[in-house]
Amino acid sequence: MSSPPLHRDHLRKAMIAARKQLPASTVSAWSAAIVRHLLKVLSQPPGRCIAFCWPIHHEPDVRAALAAWQQQGSLAALPVVTAPAQPLAFRAWTPDTRLEPDRYGIPTPAEGPWVQPDVLLLPLNAFDAAGYRLGYGGGFFDRTLASLDPRPLAIGVGFELNRVDSIQPETHDQPLDWIATEAGCFRPC
Repeated sequence: MSSPPLHRDHLRKAMIAARKQLPASTVSAWSAAIVRHLLKVLSQPPGRCIAFCWPIHHEPDVRAALAAWQQQGSLAALPVVTAPAQPLAFRAWTPDTRLEPDRYGIPTPAEGPWVQPDVLLLPLNAFDAAGYRLGYGGGFFDRTLASLDPRPLAIGVGFELNRVDSIQPETHDQPLDWIATEAGCFRPC
């Protein structure tokens, strides 16, 4: 995958900076609203295995939704970077799972069974109404969505302040099936 165009790198940095300026109380309140919306729209677990991302840089914290779905029998999983420029692998997660920082400083399961998710909850640094997301620029989730068969249901999770007219998607960008923000859940146009 080639390096990201300058406009996307600038947009990514601006969107992360805007989110990092949010007070912790706002992040908590908006995260709780996202969890309520997810559980209303997806009152039954949306899959047997649901992968999510550990919240970093003031991303939404949706662990409460995972806990509710786990109580209904779903597995939760976290992504693991196994090699640069490769699809992600996933390990099962519970609140008791031992986590260690990965090469990017993100808490990751240090051990445990590998699983294949039916659903991916993906962080959104920026997103648009067409269902495209801007991540951190490594292309891990785009490669992962393109490689998994069957393709998991992809749900972007972010805050409305990161909504843009267009991320100017490139050919490798994988569209989302749903987007969840503090304003609600919607299917892309």
